[in-house]
Amino acid sequence: MWLKEVAPSTELRKWFHAATPDHWQEFKQRYLKELETNSAVQELQQIALKNTITLLYSAKDVENNHAIILKEYLLSKNLK
Repeated sequence: MWLKEVAPSTELRKWFHAATPDHWQEFKQRYLKELETNSAVQELQQIALKNTITLLYSAKDVENNHAIILKEYLLSKNLK
């Protein structure tokens, strides 16, 4: 299942790609704020309660990408 709705908004993604690398923390804060109000995240949380989920991404940076933030977010909610 692909829930593309849990990815950063187009506006946030474009801002991040246009920004300098030192904007990572601000991107993280903005994306976490989006996650808190995203109904698709609730669906993902329900799936994660019963199943193992795998997060895929196509970013070249393996440490600073939205999948890492999403993983941390889900783990903070005690989900797999």
